[in-house]
Amino acid sequence: MSMQYGRIEGLDKDISRLAQGCMMLYDHDEEALKAAFEILDAAAATGINCYDNGQIYGGGACERTFGKWMQARGNRDETVILTKGCHHNQDRKRVTTYDIQADIADSLARLQTDHIDIWMFHRDNPAIDVGPLCETLNEEIAAGRIKVYGGSNWTPERIDAINEYAYKHNLQGMICSSPNFSLADQIDSPWGDDCITISGPKHEADRQWYADKNMPVFSWSSLARGFMTGRLTRENFEQEKGNFEEHTIRCYVCEDNWQRLERCQEIADQKGLSIPQIALAFVLNQAFPTFALVGARNSEEANSNLEALNCELTADEIAYLDLKATSVAS
Repeated sequence: MSMQYGRIEGLDKDISRLAQGCMMLYDHDEEALKAAFEILDAAAATGINCYDNGQIYGGGACERTFGKWMQARGNRDETVILTKGCHHNQDRKRVTTYDIQADIADSLARLQTDHIDIWMFHRDNPAIDVGPLCETLNEEIAAGRIKVYGGSNWTPERIDAINEYAYKHNLQGMICSSPNFSLADQIDSPWGDDCITISGPKHEADRQWYADKNMPVFSWSSLARGFMTGRLTRENFEQEKGNFEEHTIRCYVCEDNWQRLERCQEIADQKGLSIPQIALAFVLNQAFPTFALVGARNSEEANSNLEALNCELTADEIAYLDLKATSVAS
C-alpha cells in the first residue's frame, strides 16, 4: 500500500489524496499533547502530508497543537497546511476583509509558520460583494502569507462569481473547494443552513459543475460522520444510536442511506475490503479531482483508510452504490 498524491494549481507541492483532519487535537496538558502527536505521527507514517484545520477548531487549540507537532518533527517544508477562517459566530457573519486578515494572522501565530499553503473561507455570506474579498486575499498572496485560497461551504454560483472577478482584474481566484461529499446523502444540515453538500441526487448538477471545471474538492465528512463506517446498522440502530453524534443520526439516517450502506457491504465482501474502505473509494473515484478529509485516530484506522486509495471502482459499481442502478453489470 502506498499513498497517492495530487496537485492543485498554484501550489508547488504534492498533496496526499487523504488529508488528516485535526479537530481532535488538544494541548491542554501533556497527556493530551502526547495523544495528539500519536495521531499525527500515525497519519504521517502512511504518507499523509496534508492536514485540515480551522481557526475556530478548539478555540484555536487545534491549530496551536498542530504547530507544536510541526516544530517538534521539523517537517514544515513537506507539510501542506489547509486551514480555514471567517467562520460565523453568534453575533455576526464573519466574512469581511478585516476577518480575513485577522484570522490569517492568528492562524500563522498558532501554527508557528510564516505561510499557509491552502487557506479557505470556512463559511460564506452571499450578501457580501466578492470583489473586496478577492482583492484582500490576493494581497495576502502577494505578501507571502498564503499560497492559494478556496472556499469551504461556498456554492458553485459564488465560486463562479469570485473567479469571474479575479479573471476580469487579473487576480488569482479560488482554485479548490471543500463542500460535504460522501456516498451518503446528507438529508439535513449538521451546523446550519450555510453548510454546503454536493452529495445525493439533488446535487447531481453541482457535481457536474465540479467535473466541468475540473476543480479539486477537499470533501468534509467523507464517511458521513461515522454513518458509512458500518458500525450502525438497521438491526442494531436502537441499541447503538446513542453512541453516535446527534447530527449523524439526524443528517444521514434514512431509507436510501441504509440501502447505500448495504450495497457498500455487498461490494466490500466481493473485494475483500470493509464498508468504510468502499465508501472512501467512492469519494476518491469521481469525475472531478478529490481529496478525502479523514479523521483517523490511530495507526490501524490510518492504514485502513490507505487501502481505499488502491480500490478502483467501475462506473457501474459507482452507479450501483449510489442507487442509480439495480445491479452491477457482469
